[in-house]
Amino acid sequence: MKIQLSQKSPAKKIAATVALVSLLCYAAFTISSPASKQVAFAQLNFATVQQGDFDIYASSFGEFASAKERLLTAPALGKVAQIMVRPGAQVTKDTVILRLNNPKLEQEVNQAKGKLAQNKAKHEAFKYEQQNDRLSYQGTIASIEADLEKAQLDLTVNLELKDLGAVSKLDLLKAQLSVRQQTKRLNFETQKYQQFLQMQSYQLTQSNITVEQQDSQVKLLEQQLQSMQVKAGIEGTLQTLEVELGQSVQLGHSLAKVGSDKELIAHIRLPQRQADQIDLNAKVIINTQKGLIDGHISRIETLVTNGSVLAEVAIDGPLTSNARPALPISAQVFVKHQKNALYIEQVAGLRPRTTQSVFVRDAKNSLQRINITLGDLSQDKLMVVDGLAVDQQIVSNNTSQYANFNQLVISY
Repeated sequence: MKIQLSQKSPAKKIAATVALVSLLCYAAFTISSPASKQVAFAQLNFATVQQGDFDIYASSFGEFASAKERLLTAPALGKVAQIMVRPGAQVTKDTVILRLNNPKLEQEVNQAKGKLAQNKAKHEAFKYEQQNDRLSYQGTIASIEADLEKAQLDLTVNLELKDLGAVSKLDLLKAQLSVRQQTKRLNFETQKYQQFLQMQSYQLTQSNITVEQQDSQVKLLEQQLQSMQVKAGIEGTLQTLEVELGQSVQLGHSLAKVGSDKELIAHIRLPQRQADQIDLNAKVIINTQKGLIDGHISRIETLVTNGSVLAEVAIDGPLTSNARPALPISAQVFVKHQKNALYIEQVAGLRPRTTQSVFVRDAKNSLQRINITLGDLSQDKLMVVDGLAVDQQIVSNNTSQYANFNQLVISY
């Protein structure tokens, strides 16, 4: 059996191809050609391009910290006998945080006091001994002085008798010799006495040093014993307590940390791309949700962590009522000042340092879609780098529903 297959004519194929091409061309023309749609004026909000001086601030986040902190350590070996204050409590410099117990230290204090009393008694006895020795020397000198006076008297008598021819030459020489001998004895004993006084002075100084050293030892031990009542040392807040009741601690063991709550600094994290542009002493405006506080950058670290650099801010203005250590804050850090800059108020959907399309209002009451380039965002203001001129208006509300339109017509 023979089967015949019918074939479509070439004319039909050509017609179908032409129709398909025409449809594709129409679709391409429809997509590429700018379409327009009417939008009610009441539904539109506008932002006007302004020109003027523009201060660029970098946004940052961080927290307050104590400007003064004090680490409390164990002054000696001991055991935690009593905890008086817990973390978070307000303290003064004389507030006792905890008490440590060390019976051996108390015994050492008593022994040192006893030795000090003994040294003081020896010192006083030594001073009396020195006084007696000085009196003995003075007695010897007085005796020699008496002998010298007697010798001088004999010499005077012999000289008078010589004039009368009643004394021998030998007796006169003996009298003169006796005066010279007693004079030498007196000079010698006087020199010995002066040296003796100097020696006594050194001995007394040494005795004083011994007493003073023991007194210093007693004071040190007493201070250690008194320090077993661990005090805050500064006014502020007890931040941490690192020991428990009954725990034994060694000398220098960390016990607690106290931080000031009225004297604060701020730690903020600066974006890495802007950290190099920020100078020391740059102005900072801190927002605590209950007000603004002025400050300035006092220190910038060099280490980059997760794309940010840690900076320290010194507080210049009065604190707000909620300011306290560890309070989260936001901050604006001054970067630079730019004159005659174009900018608009911050608009939802517009991102800094990007190129985006927006609708711009023209003189014919229509909206044209254009591309604009934006710069830094600072204090709710966006810098305009390219695409807009001063006094131009852009649509500031959401226009995502008109994404397929290049032109919108305003209807009133």
